[in-house]
Parts: sequence; C-alpha cells; structure tokens
Amino acid sequence: MACRSCRRQLRLLARQANAIAEVPIVATTPRQFRSPRFTQQRSFAATPTAAGIKETIGETIGKVIRKSAEPYRVVQATESLYKACTREALYTISPKDIKDGTIPKTAEGEDIGEGKGMWHEDFKLPPTFSTWSQITMLHMYLIVARVRNLDLDTARSWQRQLVDHFFFDAEERMDLVHGISSRGLRHRYLKDLFIQWRGILAAYDEGVVKGDAVLASALWRNVYKAREDVDLRDLAAIVSWMRLCLKMLDQMPDEALFYQAETAFKWPARNELTIVDKPVRELEGQLHVPREQPSEVPQEPPVIQKVAV
Repeated sequence: MACRSCRRQLRLLARQANAIAEVPIVATTPRQFRSPRFTQQRSFAATPTAAGIKETIGETIGKVIRKSAEPYRVVQATESLYKACTREALYTISPKDIKDGTIPKTAEGEDIGEGKGMWHEDFKLPPTFSTWSQITMLHMYLIVARVRNLDLDTARSWQRQLVDHFFFDAEERMDLVHGISSRGLRHRYLKDLFIQWRGILAAYDEGVVKGDAVLASALWRNVYKAREDVDLRDLAAIVSWMRLCLKMLDQMPDEALFYQAETAFKWPARNELTIVDKPVRELEGQLHVPREQPSEVPQEPPVIQKVAV
C-alpha cells in the first residue's frame, strides 16, 4: 500500500513539473529595444519599459513557484486533517488478548476493543474497526464535500491524498492492532473498504441534497449497520451536526482550508442533542425531554473567523 501511495505522489509531482514546463516565460527581444527612428510606425506605448518587464517576469516566477509548491502544501494539510478525522473513534486492543486469542467478538465476529470517545459512550457505537472506519470516513466526507468547490485538479489532489492517508492507516491498523499478518487478506479487506467509501460518497451526497430523512437513513445503514435498536435522537443529532460542519467549512476561505479546516470538528456531535430535544413551536408544552441533557454544553457553536487571503 505504501508503494502505491508513493507512485501516486510521483505521478502528481510529474504532472506538476510538466505544467511548470509549459508556462511561458516572458523574454525580451532585440526588436523591443530598437531605436525609435527605426520603428516610426510603432507607438511608444507598445514598447515595454524595464520596470514593466521586471514586474511581468516576477509575476510569472511567482506563479511557477506557487504551482510547484502546491502538492507539498496539500500533502501537509491533508495529513493534519486526516489525523483530526481518525482520532474521533480511536480504540485499542490488548496485545495480550491478541496473543492469547481472547479478544471479545461481536455477533458478526468482529474484534471488540476498548474505546472511551464520544462516539462510543454517547452514541453507543462499539469500539471496533468498523466503527472507526465509518466515523473516519464520515469526517472525510465533510472535507471532500467542501474541497469540491476548488478547481478540479486541486479538488482531486485533496481527495486523493485523504484517501491515501486513510487506506495506509487502515492497513497498518489491520496488521498492528488486529494481527492480520497476511498481506493478501489485508488487501482483500481494503478492496471491500474502498467499495464502502464509494458507497458512502453517493449515499451522503443524496442525503445532503434530498433532505434530513434520507441523510439519517444513510447514517443508519452505514454507521449503525441498520440496527433496529438505534435511538432516533442520536441519528437526528448526527444529521444536525453534519449540517453544522458543512456550514462552518463553507464559511472558510479556500486558503484557510490548509490550516483551519479541522476547527469545524471541535463542536461535538452530542451537543446537537439539545437542539433535537427542543420541541418545535407547534409542540411546545406537549412533549417532555426523555433523558438528561449532556453536561457542560456550550451555549452556541464556535464561530469561524474569516481570514483575508
């Protein structure tokens, strides 16, 4: 998997190098500096000055440098963003349990680890590889949805780098955490995971466009594996949180995505339960809150400050 990632990086850098080579360089010619007496038909306004030539060359060089540095900026930005995505549902499995073969299993035969994050405790998701991958891909989707507003090549570069980070980490987790030493078996699981990722993109896109009910259905099928005992309040809270994150990301300037995008995830999804439990105006006084509110809930979500670019 690492070799595949390296090859993708080399292809990306090669495309950037080819694009740089095609950028025209402004050069002066003897014709531009001929004496006025030999070019009586020409206007003096058409003859470039030394200052104008220097400014044009400087702008061209600046564009070349920025274009050549863009892939490295994207790699660094996506690595930081991926770390923010993957730490939301981290879990651990005791090496002793792996060695002794005493790892607890789900009904489907999946290893159960130990996790103490919000997604495990508040949303009752088991600390498994499946939960970790689904929550990570959920956060990745929010980033991908935002970078689609960038130009086509840049958006593809962002998505490619995020996917590379995820699948490299997923294979490493299979090997080190779950003890799957067979490379062929890991690659088979990774192929299934890639199919899930493509399905998630389509399902969440449909939900964002068609409405909250469709989005909640997509979350139920993917994150909760279509369990019948799911609390609908939890689904509603996650839908509300996704909408809020998309709004925060949309308010960020493009340049701020390189260093500020992960701040959209600082507002916990469990805080949206306060909105879910609040009756609409037509039902005030007719319903009651079924369970206690989460403790230490901030009064309002953080405001993303726009920066000048």
